[in-house]
Amino acid sequence: MKAIINAKIIDNKKIIEDSYLLFDKKIVEIAKKLPPNIETIDAKGAYLSAGFIDIHIHGSAGADVMDATPEALQTISKSILQTGTTSFLATTMTMSSGEIEDALANIERYGDEVEGAKILGTHLEGPFLNPAKCGAQNPQYIQSANFELIEQYIDSIKMITLAPEMEGADEFMEYLQINYPNILLSIGHSDASFEETKDSFAKGVSHATHLFNAMNPLHHREPGIVGAVLGSDEVSCEIIADNIHIHPSFYNFLFRLKQEQLILVTDAMRAGCMRCGEYSLGGQNVIVQDGEARLESGQLAGSVLKLNEALKNFYEHSEVSLPELVDMVTRIPAKKLGLDIGELKEGYCADLVLFDDKFNILKAFVDGDLRYNGKKLKKGKIMNRGISIHIGLNYLDTEHYGSEVSPLGTCEQDAKDMQSIAISQNFKSSFMLLSENATREAVKSAIASASEELT
Repeated sequence: MKAIINAKIIDNKKIIEDSYLLFDKKIVEIAKKLPPNIETIDAKGAYLSAGFIDIHIHGSAGADVMDATPEALQTISKSILQTGTTSFLATTMTMSSGEIEDALANIERYGDEVEGAKILGTHLEGPFLNPAKCGAQNPQYIQSANFELIEQYIDSIKMITLAPEMEGADEFMEYLQINYPNILLSIGHSDASFEETKDSFAKGVSHATHLFNAMNPLHHREPGIVGAVLGSDEVSCEIIADNIHIHPSFYNFLFRLKQEQLILVTDAMRAGCMRCGEYSLGGQNVIVQDGEARLESGQLAGSVLKLNEALKNFYEHSEVSLPELVDMVTRIPAKKLGLDIGELKEGYCADLVLFDDKFNILKAFVDGDLRYNGKKLKKGKIMNRGISIHIGLNYLDTEHYGSEVSPLGTCEQDAKDMQSIAISQNFKSSFMLLSENATREAVKSAIASASEELT
């Protein structure tokens, strides 16, 4: 058992001082007295809360859930620890049925093997959407809602975003409501009317994906999805608080209306924790510049937001208290998913985060294990069978190579270790991996190319 001392403990809507958090793999208690001969961790006055939960994230540090590889899940899992995220829903995109099935199978097979933030399951965002509100989802692959596509992977699916007005959606929602009531159904990428939205609530929908975005706007004569969600006390909603997807003047308004039903997410794509440049999302080219991720058409394409930045943005533009704010990324999403995390309660998983008054993450624990210590993340061995090393349009096959990879401990780092390189790119590809077996010429060429583009 261990104890965190000298922390400002955020729990149960208050900040507790002069107490100690005792834990091992689970939370033991918040105690007034420190047991003898116990290992202590000095928080030095930092804030301590349950670890952050991101229920909508596609990628980070150059990797994407739709890469459908264990390496991608590992990279995302490790890199987001620096944002305070200790658990997340691996979120898919609208692509071909085969690619979606590959991603679902990969999460189900390797999701429990990640060594950073825990994967709680899958958030299926698409393909059961409305092409008129596809956003950055590829309309070519949108299809009618059907259970057969996901049946084999239903045990790992925790959340589904869909457009309830589309063909097949009624039967799909009703079937899930009866047979899989624990799956969170969310309205998103939809053009449903106010009446259709309210009707979907009766059929199991209880959440809204990135409210205001990829849906019809609020209008005083046609309140639409936003009007239905804001007027329904039992329906939660998530927002991307990057000051881009929603004007920050709305934060206070939304908190006043939704309170216990408001969740912060990132909707981050593979460029999260990376430099500006060109990346891909769902098979489409994305340009990241000035903190915005957009398709070549100008359409917003997810974000590069970090969850601790979302907290900071919301806090600076609202009157919310710190405990109320932290609830939006801990207790509320955990409750929505029906999980014993997100609170510092006895018996709950010891997923913990220490952060300062500027929301910089100092330490992150997962199941009581210190996995981020405010420094460059440790290199960790990953399964790398069939890794593609890609630099611009040049590809090198490293199948069967044994390597270690640094999952980008800091967003601006340029790793230069000859045997383990993860260089954030400013051109076509998002990142590269080079093993010790790669030729010296290939390594030198890669570094020269990256350096030239980054200067």
